[in-house]
Parts: sequence; C-alpha cells; structure tokens
Amino acid sequence: YTSMIEHCFYIFTSLQQVNMPPTTPYAGKFSTSTYNNNIHLHKYHQPMEVSYGDMCYHDNSLVSGSLEALIQHLVPTVDYYPDRSYVFTFLLSSRLFLHPYELMSRLCHLCVEQHRSGDLLLDKIRIRDLAPKIVQLLTEWTETFPYDFRDERMMHCLKEMSHHLARGDEYSWRAMQQMTQRLIQRLAALGQYEEAIATLNASAAERPTALKAKQQNGHRNDVLSICDDAFILAQQLTHIELDRLSFIGPEEFIQAFGVKDPLVNHKSFFRKRKTTNLEAYVAWFNRLSYLVATEICMPVKKKHRARALEFFIDVARECYNIGNFNSLMAIISGMNMSPVSRLKKTWSKVNTDKFDILEHQMDPSSNFSNYRTALRGATQRSITAHSNQEKIVIPFFSLLIKDIYFLNEGCASRLPNGHVNFEKLWDLAKQVSEFLVWRQVMCPFERDRKILQYLVTTPVFTEDELHLASYETEGPENHLEKDSRRSLRTSLLHREHR
Repeated sequence: YTSMIEHCFYIFTSLQQVNMPPTTPYAGKFSTSTYNNNIHLHKYHQPMEVSYGDMCYHDNSLVSGSLEALIQHLVPTVDYYPDRSYVFTFLLSSRLFLHPYELMSRLCHLCVEQHRSGDLLLDKIRIRDLAPKIVQLLTEWTETFPYDFRDERMMHCLKEMSHHLARGDEYSWRAMQQMTQRLIQRLAALGQYEEAIATLNASAAERPTALKAKQQNGHRNDVLSICDDAFILAQQLTHIELDRLSFIGPEEFIQAFGVKDPLVNHKSFFRKRKTTNLEAYVAWFNRLSYLVATEICMPVKKKHRARALEFFIDVARECYNIGNFNSLMAIISGMNMSPVSRLKKTWSKVNTDKFDILEHQMDPSSNFSNYRTALRGATQRSITAHSNQEKIVIPFFSLLIKDIYFLNEGCASRLPNGHVNFEKLWDLAKQVSEFLVWRQVMCPFERDRKILQYLVTTPVFTEDELHLASYETEGPENHLEKDSRRSLRTSLLHREHR
C-alpha cells in the first residue's frame, strides 16, 4: 500500500510538466482589471457578410443575440473567422444554454452544409479552402476546453470531421490527427491526476492514530521536523497550488452553476456536470486549514505549540510575498479556528504583530477590499515580470468562485426578448480568462518530495478531534467547555470502538 501511495504521489508531482495547455491566446483581449464590477464591453467588429439571425450591437460591441445567430456567428467561412475572444466567450458560456455535444453537432453540421453544392469538384475546392479554419476552431476548443471531449460523442464528432476534411485537404487532415493526439495525451494526464488525487486523499483520510500515539509517547513527527524553513515550505505549498490549479478546466466555473435557462426543458441536462477538479482544489484549501490547526493543537508542550504558531505566521507571510493568496488564507483560517484561537496561554508566548498585519490584508470587510488591492498589485507585477517567480498569482479561490457565482446570479442570461445576454457572457469570460493566465505559470522553485508528500498525505484531525486536543492541552475554562470535552471524549471513544 505504501508503495502505491508513493507511486501516486510521484504521478501527482510530475504531471505539472505533462501536456499543460498553452496560454490562452485571447486572454489579452479581456480587461486585466481584477474583479471589476462594471460591465466591460469588448470591441468586436461585425463582419460585412453577416446577414443572418438577430444580433444586437452597441457602439460596435456585441451585446445580445438569439442562440441560433450566435452559433452561426461561430462558424468560419472561406473569408471569415470569428474573433478569438468571441470563440472563447461563446465556448465557455454556451453550456448555460445547451450541452457541448449539441453545440459540436450543430457546428459540424453547419461547417459541412455551407460548402455542399452538389458538384463534387466544387465541393472539394470549398473544403480545401475552408478546412484550415475549421481545424483552427476545433484546435481552440480542444486546447482550451479539453475536458468536453471526455464525452465519447464529442470524440466521434472529431473523428467524423477528420474523415470529412481528408477528402479535400491532406494538410488539414494531418493537423486534425496531431490535434487529436494532443487531446488524447491531455485527457490521459487528467485521468492519471484524478486517480492520484483520489489515492492520496484516501491515504490522508485515515484516522490519525499514529499521530496520537507519537504525541503521547513524546516522539514528535510534525511539519517542523520535516521543514523548519518558512520560505521553503511556502515554496512547496505554491507547487501544490499551481499543480492543482493547472488541472481545473475553465468550463468548471460555469458548470458549477447548473442550468437555469427556462428554454432548456430536459431535466437530465448536465445531470453529470463535471466540476471534479474545482471541488478537489477547494478540498485542498480545507485540508491545509485543518493541517495548520492540527500542527498547532497536537504538541503537549506550550513552547512547541507557540513555535508552531510562529512558524505558520512566517509561512503565511512568505506566501503573501510570493503571491500565493490561497495558501495564505488557508493558513490564516486554520489559525482562526476556535480550537486554536482559544489557546490563550499559547498565544501569549507569540509576538502577533506579523499575524495582525496578515489578518488586516485578508480582512473580509468591504468585500475583501484590502485583499483585492493586493491581488491587483500582484497581477500588475505578473504582467511586467521578468521571471516566473514574479509571474505567480494564486488567488483566494473561494472568493474567485463567489465572484463568478454572483456575477452569474446577478445578471439574467436571457433578455426579455429571448436573446442571450452577451454582455454578461463577456464579463464571465473576462474573469475566467484571467484565471487561465494565472494557472499556466510554471512553478520556478525546486521541489522537495519529502515536504510535498507530508503536506498532501499526513493525516489531520477532524473538527471534533481538534476541539478535544485543544481542551487536553489547555484545559476548559468554564462549565460549557467542560461539558464539551466530556461529550467529545465519549463520542470519539465510541467511534474508535465501532
């Protein structure tokens, strides 16, 4: 079992270097203003040949359109290719209205039908002229939203389109084959990653009886025995953050909302929506918070608890300097858990000035205004960066999800006339495209497998175990806490005997 865990950990720590998606080429078309609450309209020049459907523009910016017209707008012709920011925006948010397979089916049908004339020679010429643009569109789809193609029907559509293009343009057919191979490799890497994460999580979920035994015997096996350098631990946390960020599909932000479009009447729509990697990343945040609390509450001696507190304050400060705001907030959350915050004797031995500064930076008041200012600063630094370290921006992920969620909930996807509200889609795309830029940064720090393995596999206390450990190290202060300790002892003892 141990060797299997080590194998899965090796896969997890090495996948960052396998078939990572390229930087989205259209990210630069969106505003870099982080979490701007104002609707930002992106310039998109209407092609002269467009004469179909209902499409509404304001100051030459697309603001709404019927779903059919928007789908048609995605289809390239011999002398037209959709703006790449439009391609990303529509592929991202179209899943609010129809399944990706349905969009792919319509897209392939329209691409085939528009050059079908009944004259075989003329059709072949039209295929040859159009094929490179079809390949380009499908390449953008497969590279930016590869997880859509875990659906066998999507892969079948790709295969059918490849056969169709082979009749008119051998170069495009070969490009399709290469694109498909890259996609298969990416999906294989995803499957390995998800299996490795599942195995690591299963290992970490084991009851921490070994930790309790070592705690009672005085044999310390804690994070400080693995790494006592705050900067190095912050670097290893950044590795984990960027590894896991890189596997989150941009579509997961949209699919997490579900579908509330009144025109979608089949109840099975997105019943099996995929948000696996997004959920795994949120679970990592929770794990890190509980790991911090465990490391602080576990030591019997007060001086060891105080040293753990001081160490994590230093780690949090280093995370802030790196631009790793997610680990920073997870560490602060762990130190603010009630089992930790009640340890008054421990806190009295700690200089909390640095902690107070960090808490101020991550203060939730005014909609996290201090944090948003810091994030804008880190984003600006990444834009002008001369090294990968300066490019690192890891947002407080739960707040990012919350912002996108409220943007989706706060604006209707459909206008009263039935049009798709494309202003909303532009804004969703702006925030998600910024995330794509952040997630593709390669971590510049050297990996320490021993530290990484400890962080992702060592067992941590549950909430009840944390409270009991806190009461055992610094006794109850009132009758309520005494009753709570007695109840926790009984409950946990009962669980161990089951």
